[in-house]
Amino acid sequence: MKRSLLNKALLLGMVALAFACKTKKVIVPTPAPPVAVAPTVDKRGEYISLLKTKNINFNTLAMKGKANLDLNGNTNNVSINVKMERDKKIWLSITAVLGIEVARAVITPDSIFVLNKLQSTYLKKPLRYIYGYTSKEVNFKMLQDVLTGNAIGSFYNPNAQLDVNDGLYQLKGNQGNLAFTILFNTLLKPKETNLNDVVAAQALKVVYADYQKVNEFVFPTAININSMSGRRKVAIDLNFSKVELNVPVDFPFSVPKRFELIN
Repeated sequence: MKRSLLNKALLLGMVALAFACKTKKVIVPTPAPPVAVAPTVDKRGEYISLLKTKNINFNTLAMKGKANLDLNGNTNNVSINVKMERDKKIWLSITAVLGIEVARAVITPDSIFVLNKLQSTYLKKPLRYIYGYTSKEVNFKMLQDVLTGNAIGSFYNPNAQLDVNDGLYQLKGNQGNLAFTILFNTLLKPKETNLNDVVAAQALKVVYADYQKVNEFVFPTAININSMSGRRKVAIDLNFSKVELNVPVDFPFSVPKRFELIN
């Protein structure tokens, strides 16, 4: 029973981390808001195109840093290593004190794999398994967008409402049972993303700050995440000290023979 609970806690942590970056050095300041301009129907497409130009475009992404992870009141400070291949794979490694790796995971568009090195167990599930921890509307590309600090691409749908208040953009609407609101800062990057699935009693709030220039893009190196799914609560604060785009990456993941498969 304890082994099962620990594996579920590790999976929940991996899912939370995949929704997730804090460096002490803020390289790109956020300018003051411009004069407010009310959006018109004719301008909506133009505004959306402008917001999309601020998305981080990459083939590969590599990030390293520290994380404070709170799972239902149990707090842990760990090191984290994240690598991504666009639209194909997200790889995560979590290391505890003394440099001991405690967990490793790979997320693909259709599957999730988790190694629990503390208990010598592993998990192999379809991606829909995460629906026990997050909304059924969540998919791989959504995880990828949130992790890279991009506005979630599927939310730019024809029914979404785009407002401009005091020169700041706000996108809100619904996707299935998922209600969303994205607040943009004056860099035209997401400042806050709120997701609510009332039917499933699930909510996620992601707050972005501290921008760093990475290649020709600006990257939000501070991300604070609060997630709730039923009685499960996750709070996470990440501090990535190194972010690299379009560098060679590998995704080491193998299951030792002694590891036990957990359902």
